[in-house]
Amino acid sequence: MKNCISLLFLLLITHANPCGCLAGELLIARFSEGSLTDWQSKEFSGLTRYDFVTLEGKQVLHATADKSASGLFRETTVDLDKYPFINWTWRIETPLSIDDETVKKGDDYAARLYVVLDGGVFFWKTKALNYVWSSASQKLRSWPNAFAGKNAMMVALRSSDDQAGVWYHEKRNIREDFKKFIGKDIHAIDAVAIMTDTDNSKSSASAYYGDIYFSSE
Repeated sequence: MKNCISLLFLLLITHANPCGCLAGELLIARFSEGSLTDWQSKEFSGLTRYDFVTLEGKQVLHATADKSASGLFRETTVDLDKYPFINWTWRIETPLSIDDETVKKGDDYAARLYVVLDGGVFFWKTKALNYVWSSASQKLRSWPNAFAGKNAMMVALRSSDDQAGVWYHEKRNIREDFKKFIGKDIHAIDAVAIMTDTDNSKSSASAYYGDIYFSSE
């Protein structure tokens, strides 16, 4: 994903107010309703397609990448003192075969979700935590992004040991993970993004994303 993290950083200079759902929850992505309201797209190298489909009786977002890298992101400031946990579901259909994800030619993922702390005019201070469906790393291994370095830390939340064609529900404490993997104590994040990208490995991938929300517990 050539320079896509760095390019995304430059986009994140304004903020939108988030909308709420149930008490104690903050809904960020209404994919089950077929909605991309407040989400924006960014193409980096070829176009990853994002379409709404019905799968197992539920509407979800389907991502298909063929030697491409483009993502969807939403600028929204989330108070982590109120909502420290991010929740989402995802599933891959086509695993990638990559030997080393720490180098530029291996910086591709069948599915990824990341949260961004905006550095404002000091864009070099922008930090991103990337939760990825890894092909070559063990679970919870972390490493600097091959293009953005330690400004964007990668975390293997799923690995090749996890089954394709199966939904997984994720729940992560963003404050704790930022402190653990980036070494920074934060109280808010400014954007959420998803991406399925295969441009560096010149391969193909298929993934599905469910709703994304923050919660108090």
